[in-house]
This record gives sequence, C-alpha cells and structure tokens, in this order.
Amino acid sequence: MRTNLDMDVLRTFVTGFELGSFARAADRLGRSQSAVSTQLRKLEDQIGLPLVQKSGRGLALTTAGETLLSYARRLLELNDEAVDTVRGADLEGWVRLGLPQDFADTLLPAVLGRFARAHPKVRVEVQVDRSVPLAEKTLRGELDMALLWGDLANFPNGERVADVPIAWVGTQDWATRRQSTSDEPLPLIAFIPPCTFRAAGIAALDAAGMPWRLAFTSPSLSGLWAAAEAGLGVTPRTTVSLPGTLTALDPSMAGLPPLPTAPLSLHRAEADPGAAVQRLTTIVLETVREALA
Repeated sequence: MRTNLDMDVLRTFVTGFELGSFARAADRLGRSQSAVSTQLRKLEDQIGLPLVQKSGRGLALTTAGETLLSYARRLLELNDEAVDTVRGADLEGWVRLGLPQDFADTLLPAVLGRFARAHPKVRVEVQVDRSVPLAEKTLRGELDMALLWGDLANFPNGERVADVPIAWVGTQDWATRRQSTSDEPLPLIAFIPPCTFRAAGIAALDAAGMPWRLAFTSPSLSGLWAAAEAGLGVTPRTTVSLPGTLTALDPSMAGLPPLPTAPLSLHRAEADPGAAVQRLTTIVLETVREALA
C-alpha cells in the first residue's frame, strides 16, 4: 500500500531546515512548537526512518532526511504551482514591480517564472534600481509594489520582510594587504547618497573613531563589486548576490567595526491592491524569505 505524504507536514519539515530551527518554523507557520514536533514525528512514522539527529545543541539531517528534504522541496514547489495556476487561471491585468539591484539576478528569474506559469494573462513590468528612486515611484503610483532597503518611514502601505545583516565586503586577501597601509584612512566603496549601507558603514567607522575616505562611488551595484574586486577598498553590503571573487570580511580579523542589520521592506502603492498585485506580492515574499533563509 502506497504512503501519501502530507503536504502540510512536508512544509513544516522544509521550513524548519531552511530557517535553521523548528522553533522559528513554528513562528513562521503560526503553530506551537509541540505541534511542529508532532508533525515531525508523524513524518518519520510515514517514512519509517529517523529524519533528524542530535548535533551539538541543535538538529541535523540523517541520510534519509537529506534525501527527503530534496524531494520535499520539489513536491512543495509543484503543489504551490498547481494551486496558483488553478486559482489564477483567469487572472488578468498589469503589475509594475520594483526591485533593488541586489535581487535582480537572484530573485527575479524565480519570481517571474513562477508568476508567469501561474498567471500567463498578467503582464509584469519590472524596474531595477536603487531603493530611493523605487520608493519615490511607489509613492507616486508609478509602481504597484517595490522591494526596498530601508525603514517604513513615510510609507503607509509598507511591510517589514526581514532584517538582513550588513557585512564589510572585499577581496579575500584584503585584510592582509590592508596591514601595509593601516596608518592611512580606510578606502570606502559605496553608492552615491542616500544609501542605507553607505550611511551604516560611515556611522560605524565614525563611532569607532576610524578615519576613512571615499575611494569609489557608483549608482550601480555592479560598479561597487568591480571596484571591490579591483582592491580599491571595502564596501558595506549584504551578501545577497555576492560574487564568488569577493567575501564577507570578519570585522575582528580585518580591524573593522561591526555593522548593524539592514531592514528589507515591501511597499505597495495602494492599501487594497488588485488581485494580480496581491498574488505577485505573495510570490515575492515567499521567494525572498526562502532565499534569505
């Protein structure tokens, strides 16, 4: 007799390991920790094998758990796509989405692919830019929704998505090369102002009493990465879309001050948007949270 896996239980299982904690999964899914534990035991009973094991203070996947996690992700993706398609088969309209440059290469293909398969009659227009111009366009109604770095001030229809750690980004040998010029001001690479990351980096340096100079400014993220790869300095950014040629530096090892987190928010032009905007909002939020987890 075939065993039918419970999608709800699989979602809890996948969410727990994507978030690194079943306690966080319980919060995300709106369940108690005991309910999540019960679901995990149910899944192990269905499979007939242990899926997790103790690892220090936390849990780790067993071999069976690793295999199931891979299948579970695929099953959930197909399940969600089927539901989206059936529910939105007749959905029509036009949605204008704004994204910061960090997510253009990593997030955009997944979001647009999933949305287009579920809602082929909806036209999506995407603008990729810095957060400030996107915010202004959303306030003017030129965009229906935008994912932005920054707080919710002056945005009546904003939703906090996550607080993402900011890191000092540079080449892997930057700390070693910096030792020979440690008596000189820190060369800083940053966006032109206003910029959440530039402001956070400068505030941290000033608070630590560390002299700095602007070595390179640019309105584009690719420009920042190119300058950092060339060894012109370091830049305060998140590790979203971080090129393989660069690394997040350990502040204590690099002699740099620690950095705060950056708020990531989703803003809508209207408090009660149309169905197409609502569906794209759901997909963007799910995709972003999965990527950040």
